[in-house]
Amino acid sequence: MLKIPDGDFMFIQYGEEEITHLKERDKQLGAAIDKIGPVKRRTDSDLFSSVVRHIVGQQISTAAQRTVWQRMCNTLGDITPSSVKAVTVEDLQANGITFKKAEYIKDFADKVLSGEFDIDSLFLKNDDEVIARLSTLKGVGTWTAEMVMIFCMQRPDILSFGDLAIRRGMQRLYGHKKISHVLFEKYRRRYSPYGTTASLYLWAIAGKVNSD
Repeated sequence: MLKIPDGDFMFIQYGEEEITHLKERDKQLGAAIDKIGPVKRRTDSDLFSSVVRHIVGQQISTAAQRTVWQRMCNTLGDITPSSVKAVTVEDLQANGITFKKAEYIKDFADKVLSGEFDIDSLFLKNDDEVIARLSTLKGVGTWTAEMVMIFCMQRPDILSFGDLAIRRGMQRLYGHKKISHVLFEKYRRRYSPYGTTASLYLWAIAGKVNSD
């Protein structure tokens, strides 16, 4: 999974290998892929800011996340441990996030700056290890870690049960009223090792925009 330039942005790239695999393994998804065409989702260029962005995005819509994130960028400039440390919890909260999320972001920045959390070491860990390590941070759980692995670390086989839009996409694609853990795991195994590409299309099926 690579980044490619597209104007001023970078997008998750997938190719014929991923598409061919998914079409061969799942005819319904394959038909949806043909109907939808290419899906572009912007990547995060920095690991720290990616974690922060996905803390911001917890339990809110993509549109709301985009609005709040733009406000934070306007306030802080580059989202770095130092720029976060330079503002107060109240300053962060004023951008439209909850007090708890602001506290989580401040705590994360402090841990990175102190060396307590070695963010660069995440790139050396496997997917389960990344989830486990990120989950030691306040306010970070499996969903946030999975989104960071998709949008910044470019891990190729991430399919998040905790993402409501992914489950909604499965419901619409296959006609299920509910996606249980057991059913989800069946599809996850079917899509593997290209769960991330499947995620892009399930988001599109669920009604998310092709490029955000």
